[in-house]
Amino acid sequence: MKCSSTLFVFFITVFLLGCTSGSKINGRSVKTANRSVSMIKDRLPTEQRIEFEVSYWTIRDAIRNNEEFLDLVDGKSAEEMIVLGKENFQQRKNNGFTGYEKYASWDQMITKFTQDRINQGRHKNKAQVNRDRDNNVLYSL
Repeated sequence: MKCSSTLFVFFITVFLLGCTSGSKINGRSVKTANRSVSMIKDRLPTEQRIEFEVSYWTIRDAIRNNEEFLDLVDGKSAEEMIVLGKENFQQRKNNGFTGYEKYASWDQMITKFTQDRINQGRHKNKAQVNRDRDNNVLYSL
């Protein structure tokens, strides 16, 4: 009986230790990193979600070498990734990166992306609405 309770405590401890890294990026491969980013993103509050996503992908865009990128992001939390994203934004903006010239600050870029996400799907273009109406399978009697 003493042996089984010791094994039970051991397995519970191993299980809890294995579950603690759920809020950090797993950098074993690009696939696992992307998967863990998706899981972390789903757990974040809405206001942090876009900032975290943008941070991850701007860093990925800046570092094309998989090993270097994975070494940088492995074990990082959402907050740490956001800090890295802000630093990356400022560094690239100072170096004259053309994608960032239209934004005065990181916060302005995040606000723009957040507004774009809100507007997604809200407006269909007029041609698409007319096409959908013309292809209606319901008959008018």
